[in-house]
Amino acid sequence: MLSISSQSSSEPHSRKPKIPPGDVLPRKSSFNSLNSLLAHSYFTQSRVWLLLSILSFQIILLIGLRSILLSFNDRRHHFPSPYTAHHRVSIPTNTIIDISHPRITTDHDDECRSGRIFVYDLPSRFNTELIRNCDELNPWSTRCDALANDGFGQKATEIFALVPKNLAPAWYWTDQFVSEIIFHNRILKHKCRTTEPNNATAFYIPFYAGLAVGKFLWYNYTAKDRDRHCEMLLTWLRDQPYYKKSNGWDHFITMGRISWDFRRSKDEDWGSSCIYMPGMRNITRLLIERNPWDYFDVGVPYPTGFHPRSDADILQWQEFVRMQNRTKLFCFAGAKRGAMKNDFRGLLLSHCENESDTCRVVDCSGSQCSNGTSVILETFLDSNFCLQPRGDSFTRKSIFDCMIAGSIPVLFWKRTAYYQYEWFLPGEPESYSVFIHRNDVKNGTSIRKVLENYSKEEVRKMREKVIDYIPRFVYARGYEGLESIKDAFDIAIDGVLKRFKEQEDWGYKW
Repeated sequence: MLSISSQSSSEPHSRKPKIPPGDVLPRKSSFNSLNSLLAHSYFTQSRVWLLLSILSFQIILLIGLRSILLSFNDRRHHFPSPYTAHHRVSIPTNTIIDISHPRITTDHDDECRSGRIFVYDLPSRFNTELIRNCDELNPWSTRCDALANDGFGQKATEIFALVPKNLAPAWYWTDQFVSEIIFHNRILKHKCRTTEPNNATAFYIPFYAGLAVGKFLWYNYTAKDRDRHCEMLLTWLRDQPYYKKSNGWDHFITMGRISWDFRRSKDEDWGSSCIYMPGMRNITRLLIERNPWDYFDVGVPYPTGFHPRSDADILQWQEFVRMQNRTKLFCFAGAKRGAMKNDFRGLLLSHCENESDTCRVVDCSGSQCSNGTSVILETFLDSNFCLQPRGDSFTRKSIFDCMIAGSIPVLFWKRTAYYQYEWFLPGEPESYSVFIHRNDVKNGTSIRKVLENYSKEEVRKMREKVIDYIPRFVYARGYEGLESIKDAFDIAIDGVLKRFKEQEDWGYKW
């Protein structure tokens, strides 16, 4: 219109446009007259503007469509395309389709808000081959029975008379050093596992470090023998592009022994030097005992013998231990350490034997506490409190055996539990346990008198807190876990994903 105005203003108003001979202007209306004028005088210029307008619109349309498609593709990695030739998709019943946005979502999207896990497919020598060679993992005897049933061990038929009949199949003689197998089996079926590393927030390394080193901890094996598997694993790992990208900050591993078994600083010392090797520094490590001063060590519960198959198993067991008639004030199950100076376990045994009317003793110096006997579970079910000194290291499996029986732990070292299992225990130690400093006991403090000072109501509240937390101490039997209750594995994975997200949000890396 601007060109039309400028053209008309430059000529006298009386002058009429020239019309080539033979052209006739139809005069049905002033509108038609103006169109005819424009068509003649500025046909070429208008056609150019029209073509440019159409082309611009097409470009904008293509860019917008491409953005929508890219957004859709990024968000639908769980579903094959329903538009692929010869392929139909069955939409799950839990699918939500938002018609205002070209996206398909499922309930798992909400459950995996913290991220997804990629599991490395390691060469078999780092995991499954170790299980196949279970006869060679221990210098004294075969480990095959302990590793049977996906790492849960043999059925604990000897305790069937102690537990509700329908819960008996959930009990096994589970070894304390099998968490690597349990975690590997569970994580392969985890709802937030992804097979696309580009979509992963966390990367799991299914290396059975504890099984690999166990054979070489005794006799005349060299430091090189104890380090061999871990060195091979880290050599393999350093070639992986996603490890290189993060330098290990978004990687994690389960190491099925205590941290100190992997912290050898000198060749002549105990254990492997795996944790000190280049490449392991930034990897989060799940261990049954952590170094409290190492950020990358995370303590997870020792495996116990109870492996519930459903929410119903958990609820029934909680009610069962809640209703127990406990005839003893406290108990102690353990053995003396004769080679240790000022053996505290020996002191507790003597203390308990001198209070036999209120304390029940299980002397584990022989085979009384080995797999195949029900005496320890029976003792914990019969006692209000259970004495829990440190084991061969600061922690011991018995702490969790005690609590899943509804007995209240009495601790003598804070590193035995309080500094170990923060993700799994209540934040207030006094709400579920009693702490008596070991030096007070050595100086004559009566454990019995300390425990008798708690009222029945206080004991009931502490026991209820222990019972409430039982799900967080156990590892479910099914590969996919329980229906709605989170077990120890679930708590550990949630904690790792939360940690990695916080590292990214806070820039907490060095």
